[in-house]
Order: sequence, then C-alpha cells, then structure tokens
Amino acid sequence: MRILAVADEEDDFLLARLSAGDVGPVDVVVSCGDLRPSYLDYVATVANAPLLYVRGNHDTDDRGYDAMGGIPLDMRVEKIGGMRFAGLDGSLDYREGIVGYSEGHMCRRAFALAAKAQLVGGVDVLVTHAPPRGYGDLDDAPHRGFVCYNWLLGMLRPRLLLCGHVHLTYTRMDRERVHPSGTRIVNAYGHWLSS
Repeated sequence: MRILAVADEEDDFLLARLSAGDVGPVDVVVSCGDLRPSYLDYVATVANAPLLYVRGNHDTDDRGYDAMGGIPLDMRVEKIGGMRFAGLDGSLDYREGIVGYSEGHMCRRAFALAAKAQLVGGVDVLVTHAPPRGYGDLDDAPHRGFVCYNWLLGMLRPRLLLCGHVHLTYTRMDRERVHPSGTRIVNAYGHWLSS
C-alpha cells in the first residue's frame, strides 16, 4: 500500500509534484494534523485517494472538515486496502484553546483505543499528531510527546506510526526512527511518501 502522509505545513513542492503527475499512484492520504481542510481536500482529490486524518493542536474548530469528505481517525480503527489505521488527535495540553490533553487523559484514550484495536485484530498504522515521548519530540512543553504512546506501541506493535507536530525545521532531527517495539516512526512534516 502506498501512503502519502502530510502534516503541519502546506507543501508547495508536493503540490507541484501532484500537479505534474510526478507522485505516482497513492492508495491513501493520511493527515497528521494542523492543515486546512481545503488543502487536504485538494491533495486527496488530485492524488485520487481516500483521506484519513487526525486533528492537530491548532485544529480547534471544524474549519470545514465535514465538507471535505475525509474520515476522522480519532479513537477509531478504519480499514483501507486491507490495512487497519487507528488515530489519536492533539498534543500535550500546554495552554488553553488548543486540541490538547493531559498525559493522564491521553493514557485513558490510548487504553480505550488499544481495546478497540485488539477487538478487530490489531492495527497496521497508528496516526497521531504528537510523537511518543523520546522519539522525535523536544523538551519544551509545547513539543513534548506523550509517554503513554510508548506503552501503546508496545501493546499494538503497528508496523508504522505517522505523526507530526514537531516541525523538522525546528532543529536537526531524523524524519524516521525505529521504536523498541519494532514500529517505524515517521514525522510527516510537509509530506512523506511510502515506497
């Protein structure tokens, strides 16, 4: 399955590649948050693929998500092309007015999602906005990842975790890393295309 993942910043290079037909076939577009619905709708339409999404910390209103026709993944498991995708919205709650959760609240959400996933035979791809703590996050409160995501990866052992939130332009960091659970973690900032 070929996945086009996007997050955090509208990517002119991706738009040019899509317009030129240079991306090739895409089976699913996955948004890891903080992108306008009109942008996501355009990317999914040009890629001619279904759209799955989680909301980022700045996605505080509807902003047209219902109109774009994508499938919200927060606290859900969806099957596309034989693969199961599950998702969790938001980041660590660092100020009022964002899509944010305390570590304790996210732990309860992660536990509930794990139970749902286990009922359907597990998850191939986990989609979050924030990364797991220690795997592509930063030390400041706004960009710290969730500790409980490490537990969730150990429990579900998905092949892939797609996230965003921490822009790759903030500091020198790897886009991809491997979690001790065996899960490949990818920061989809801008865009990332599976091979």
